[in-house]
Amino acid sequence: MNKVKVLDKEFVVSITKDKIQDAVRKMADKMNADLKGKDIIFMGILNGSFMFAADLFRQIKLDCRITFLKLASYQGTTSSGNVKRLIGLHEDIKGKTVIVLEDIVDTGITLDNIKKQLIGYEPEEIKIATFLFKPDAYQKDIPIDYVGIEIPNDFIIGYGLDYDGFGRNLEEIYTLAV
Repeated sequence: MNKVKVLDKEFVVSITKDKIQDAVRKMADKMNADLKGKDIIFMGILNGSFMFAADLFRQIKLDCRITFLKLASYQGTTSSGNVKRLIGLHEDIKGKTVIVLEDIVDTGITLDNIKKQLIGYEPEEIKIATFLFKPDAYQKDIPIDYVGIEIPNDFIIGYGLDYDGFGRNLEEIYTLAV
């Protein structure tokens, strides 16, 4: 499917499922090498990261756990600029290496909020892994340790990303058609 219509908008394929899986595999390989011997907990940020987190976690060959936080910052096709913690942290992360799993980092507002909240729980370290990164939109100076694919500052859906809740189930990533 090269084009899809979701609600009132048309989208075109921009990242194929093969390219997605290749990027996830490369991220997992790097994490498997970098994180040996650490007490690790992966922390997926819902809703968007669920597909990425599942694909990545299946390829992690280390002793580790996974948990999820749910936050919201998007309305329609733009960031609202407001981040709300909807479902909190229920794991003890003190002294652990926390790997935050994001579906996408654009402005960095959500990431900044998450990191500030996590620091209060006294982890050993916090590393950031994002499947998609929009360098042209990024407004923060938080280092991102693992990036799957850098993309332009376009609105996208698929592979967990949505437009008003729809399109998350698409196995490829689609860009809003102009």
